[in-house]
Amino acid sequence: MDNDNIRKVSINTIRTLAMDAVQKAGSGHPGTAMSLAPAAYVLWNNIMKYNPKNPHWFNRDRFVLSNGHASIIQYIMLHLTGYHVSMEDLKNLRQWGSKTPGHPEYGLTEGIETTTGPLGQGFMTAVGMTMAEAHLASRFNKPDFPVVDHYVYGFCSDGDLMEGASSEAASLAGHFGLGKLIFLYDDNHISIDGDTEITYSDDIKKRFEGYNWHVQDLGESANDIEKITKAYEAAQQEKDRPSLIILRTHIAHGAPNKQDTAAAHGSALGEDEVKATKRVYGMPEDKTFYVPEEVKRHMEQAIERGEQLEKEWNAMYERYEQKHPDWHALLEKGKALEPDKDWDKDIPEFKPDDGPVATRKASAKIINSFAQHVPYLLGGSADLAASTKTLMEDWGYFGKGNYQNRNIPWGIREHGMAAATSGITLHGGLRAFAATFFIFSDYARPAIRLAALMKLPTIYVLTHDSIGLGGDGPTHQPVEHLASFRAMPNIFVFRPADANEVAYTWRAVLRRKKGPSMMVLTRQNVPVADRSKYASADGVLKGAYVLSKEKGDAPDAILMGTGSEVSIALEAQEKLRDMNVDARVVSMPCWELFREQDENYRNEVLPQKVKARTAVEAGAALGWKEWVGDDGTVVSVDRFGSSAPYQENFAHYGFTVDNVVEHLKKSIAQSQS
Repeated sequence: MDNDNIRKVSINTIRTLAMDAVQKAGSGHPGTAMSLAPAAYVLWNNIMKYNPKNPHWFNRDRFVLSNGHASIIQYIMLHLTGYHVSMEDLKNLRQWGSKTPGHPEYGLTEGIETTTGPLGQGFMTAVGMTMAEAHLASRFNKPDFPVVDHYVYGFCSDGDLMEGASSEAASLAGHFGLGKLIFLYDDNHISIDGDTEITYSDDIKKRFEGYNWHVQDLGESANDIEKITKAYEAAQQEKDRPSLIILRTHIAHGAPNKQDTAAAHGSALGEDEVKATKRVYGMPEDKTFYVPEEVKRHMEQAIERGEQLEKEWNAMYERYEQKHPDWHALLEKGKALEPDKDWDKDIPEFKPDDGPVATRKASAKIINSFAQHVPYLLGGSADLAASTKTLMEDWGYFGKGNYQNRNIPWGIREHGMAAATSGITLHGGLRAFAATFFIFSDYARPAIRLAALMKLPTIYVLTHDSIGLGGDGPTHQPVEHLASFRAMPNIFVFRPADANEVAYTWRAVLRRKKGPSMMVLTRQNVPVADRSKYASADGVLKGAYVLSKEKGDAPDAILMGTGSEVSIALEAQEKLRDMNVDARVVSMPCWELFREQDENYRNEVLPQKVKARTAVEAGAALGWKEWVGDDGTVVSVDRFGSSAPYQENFAHYGFTVDNVVEHLKKSIAQSQS
């Protein structure tokens, strides 16, 4: 075949594979894959830098399919270009145990850079990946050694750009001048409910130009390979702005009865329509999952190209190691997420004589004690650094012209912040944290959930953790949030009781590399437990521990809690002793970590024979039944908070020594009845 024919047949092969896979699955999204086939062909064949035989090559270009419902097009491109995605995998689209689920899943399929599907989130995550590239390039590239030098490409849809979160990310990317970010917008005018004209009339070109993006509107050029290629090349030349390529496509291109219809968006076309469309393409209508040998050979040239690109980069990286050994070693540490030896040696030890301290303020001192020893850590707050106390004091703000700095000023963009934080971590070489008030995790929750699904080691520092916030009132006082995040798989939620528990929380979090961690910290001051009297805070590393033992050989009852309320439990323990009740106090900063300990340790901390138990936590009671049992009681907050000084809130909501004592007495009575 001549060049024009092989390109045409390759594109039509992508389209027919999409139709066949969705038809076999009985569900899926064929139409977008059919309309985007030429753009996908251009990107994988002419533009992107990657090695199918090493999907983790560090300097590869990244690709993000933000419109993840069109997952089949990404699987097809991975298959055709030589990744470990077989024809059998394509045939098992959306089936149990397959590598080709309905939406792309990070860690399941080679070549998938991030989990996508909830619209807009891939777009936001790609912004974070590009921030990571800019940061690493700024720090590690040296003259003649561009060891970090790649683009982040993506496809996005009408639905992605309708989601408000995409505005957060687009604004941020334009403000930071992320020139290595290039998205193609599939402007196909169709969503599930029909033509987008019923709900959507944005001028996307003006909108993104307003965000300081470089915008090219290609109009009706969805099948013009040369024009699409030149648009990508022009985007690559734009160094100071992210790029958006607008492509007016027609969903289910070529389908005689379903092109430009909502029916082609989210369901199989039907056998008759598939055959009719294959006739339009000039492809054999009775062959399914058909890849002509010429197409196979043509597309698999990506293997040889990729291996050569990586070989050249590896040779440069070896020279880089010889010329800049310290920088090479630092980058390798970041890739492995390995801190300096004794990285935590400067973490302060807090004393009771220093007076009460808010756990957020303790965290600030701790972060700044180890920041230089964990050089791959960066992050920031959603316009709340002064309140969340998460500023790394010696490291400046990340921004245009200052990509090497480690504090990220996210602005008031919680959702965008959380998704881009995942993108930074996904890129590799860095680990990122995001900070805001605990209540505003509601704005970030979808991105936190995806981080948990992907088991990313992202870190969330969430402050102002309860009704202890005080005067700002119920709109700012989280009540149900602890319970809701504890219900989320894969995430570890830490709520430390005092400053020294915060220190060990940071140790535990930085050791954890297979899942996100969340620190929930106080606004109000909290007493520093006297560790000469009570157990060491290193018990945090096991999730829960006996903070204050009983006087006798075994406890009569157990008081347990998290955060600032643990100090109330300690006072209640003293009062109970005056009443001849010998109670134990257990601090439980992280339930998930405690569950990971062996059964013997868990039973040592919470002896099964001790049925009288009371938990104390300024949040919803939901979930505490696991620890207090049928006879236990919980001092909790199961209604919204109030605007008042935190001391008054705590008193009115029952967080007093007397009320805790009464709750435990009730549990004792129930356990004896």
